[in-house]
Amino acid sequence: MKATRRSFLKTLGVGATGLALGRGAGRLFAATPPLPKLGLQLWTVREAIEKDAALTLRRIADLGYTAVETAFWPEGMTHTQGGKLLRDAGISVFAAHVEIPVGDHRDTIMEVAEAYDCDTMVWHGWPEDERYQTLDGIRELADIYNEANAFMSANGLRFGLHNHWWEFQEIAEGGLPYYLIRSLLEPDIFYEIDTYWAKVAGADPARVVRDFGDKVRLLHIKDALTLETEGTMVAAGQGVQDFPSIGRAGHGNVEWMIVELDFCETDMFDAIEQSRDYLINNRLARPSGT
Repeated sequence: MKATRRSFLKTLGVGATGLALGRGAGRLFAATPPLPKLGLQLWTVREAIEKDAALTLRRIADLGYTAVETAFWPEGMTHTQGGKLLRDAGISVFAAHVEIPVGDHRDTIMEVAEAYDCDTMVWHGWPEDERYQTLDGIRELADIYNEANAFMSANGLRFGLHNHWWEFQEIAEGGLPYYLIRSLLEPDIFYEIDTYWAKVAGADPARVVRDFGDKVRLLHIKDALTLETEGTMVAAGQGVQDFPSIGRAGHGNVEWMIVELDFCETDMFDAIEQSRDYLINNRLARPSGT
């Protein structure tokens, strides 16, 4: 069959339009950022780790938590030992809670990085530092954090800050400490926003995540029935937190949504399993292996 010039040009036009749309759709698809990955803060299962670390790690791996953020091992267990247990359970480490790298802590930082093959270090921020209550104190802390970041950067590591409630309580001179310190920090220092503690302080976690923009790389996801420093904690999605709003605020910037419970009203392993299901089924996070 011979194609007429008109039919040929019509076909060509449709094809060209489809090609153009295909290119545009490709750009649109490429511009859509992926969901954050799902992780677990090991502090959540610290009591079980005290009893049987190897079994506990296998249990959380079986629940789909194949990537974790480390905290503190039981007394007598080294980072090297902990790292081996994690590898044996098929679990990787995407971040580690550490001390500020000054003095002997610098050697520990390097041990942590090597033991877990991890380049993301987070100052856990505990206990409360009274310097957050004054502008001069906040400036002093900024200098310390910048010095810590210089050490981290020089060793190929990333450095971030984790909050509790006091960083979002207004000081006498006016302003919220975490907002005041932002402009004083080196631009590559990131934040791990603990959404529960921000809410306990009276802040809107979604607003905080949105305000801090691309500085927010990690989120701690914890929920509770009551808002207080020792609230009634439950699985994600079963308490007062508005995680869909938090997820939208951080989409495109947040790398990991990290389930963490300081304690729980129900069985801890049930709670972290329910938290997993809630976050994945509501498309707020994706499994770490995807």
